[in-house]
Amino acid sequence: MDILIVLIPLALILAGVWLATFLWSLHSQQYEDLEGAAHRALSDEDR
Repeated sequence: MDILIVLIPLALILAGVWLATFLWSLHSQQYEDLEGAAHRALSDEDR
């Protein structure tokens, strides 16, 4: 039972870190152009 004193806060901290990272990725527009990178990888255009 003593391990729950460690595991529950650890799980809450990890969930908070995950949520903060996810919200940061949304704010920095990481999901705006999902297909653009795939098209750029296949194109032969030199820039």
